Amino acid sequence: MEIRLATENDLIEIKTVAYKTWPSTYGKIMSPEQLNYMLMMIYDESSLLHQLNILNHQFVLAKKNNELIGFGSFSKIDEEKEFFKLHKLYILPLFQGNGIGDSILNYIIDKIRLDVPASLLLNVNRDNPSIHFYKKKGFKIIGSEDIDIGNGFFMNDYVMEKIIL
Repeated sequence: MEIRLATENDLIEIKTVAYKTWPSTYGKIMSPEQLNYMLMMIYDESSLLHQLNILNHQFVLAKKNNELIGFGSFSKIDEEKEFFKLHKLYILPLFQGNGIGDSILNYIIDKIRLDVPASLLLNVNRDNPSIHFYKKKGFKIIGSEDIDIGNGFFMNDYVMEKIIL
């Protein structure tokens, strides 16, 4: 398996994996209308370009036999402090439970590991079973928030944090 940073050339593959993973991840958590709305909002090519080039999100790819099987993204969210945010971590359903999420997360942690402690934050839907994955990886719930994303939809999330030493 290859883990590497993505380029603009990889964005279409990222969109494809998102469209394959989201229905199984969120199909029981949110309505089909909200799921489709969020996919279009977050994974439209122009949105992905904006995330990569303007918001400075770094996308991390996991490829097996040259096929994208998972991805993550992260960025620094505070220039004066060592605060980073894990924005995405998705693995194709067929490959879940095989340590690929671990590999992507470890790659991201290695990228942000500094000589001083850093904080890696994430938002996760309060009904998403992946909360258990993040807890096993040392993340702790530090709050919750309901984010209005438009069209009458909300993201009802926990905010989790892991201190990187």
